[in-house]
Amino acid sequence: MTTGPPDAILLIGGGGHACVVADAVQRRGARVVGFLDDARHPALADPALSCPRLGAIIDLPDIAPSCRGAGGHAATGDNRRRAAWARAIRQAGLESVTILHPAAVISPGARIGAGVFVGPGSVIGPGAIVEDGCIVNSAAVVEHHAHLGPFCHVAPRATLGGAAVVGAGALIGLGAIVLPGRRIGRDAVLGAGAVAVRDVPDGATAVGVPARWTGAPTTHHRGQGRPSPSPQG
Repeated sequence: MTTGPPDAILLIGGGGHACVVADAVQRRGARVVGFLDDARHPALADPALSCPRLGAIIDLPDIAPSCRGAGGHAATGDNRRRAAWARAIRQAGLESVTILHPAAVISPGARIGAGVFVGPGSVIGPGAIVEDGCIVNSAAVVEHHAHLGPFCHVAPRATLGGAAVVGAGALIGLGAIVLPGRRIGRDAVLGAGAVAVRDVPDGATAVGVPARWTGAPTTHHRGQGRPSPSPQG
């Protein structure tokens, strides 16, 4: 497990989530050497954030040799895009770095994979497993022995009870709750504010209190618990 960034980080992505990641890097006393993003005016280009845009995503293979010694981090809330960018980081020869905000509370008994982001005010309990590429966003709670599969996203203020399981690529929306021992399937979406009192199947979208699932999502999501044609970050 990488417990914090090296002295320098190259961010892939420059949207809103990347701003939160950059803030965490800087609060740990490290620096963002720059970021790559396809947008003409990405949020991270704000001069107050002191993060220069070095090019577009496609430029990563050319930029990476000048960033040797720096870590790379896929900074987007879109699960599928984050997985693709993480592969690109590895193929470019950079380490995929985990970034833990200094205001997060993480048990020494938790297991945290590579390329994970853990946001401010979040809590990860003993025995929890957070696999590669996950986001545990601001003020989210992952209780004891919960298990997050690769490249899932637990949105701000969402809560997973003890021994809850979240499948790869799934989204737990803003303020949603997964009761202890329940399972959210691969690529499933638990909508904002929903309460999962029973398991949610793979690929389903579940909303409401108690949450009821409706079917497979047609696109990927970014943390609001509803479809997003233009993922943040």
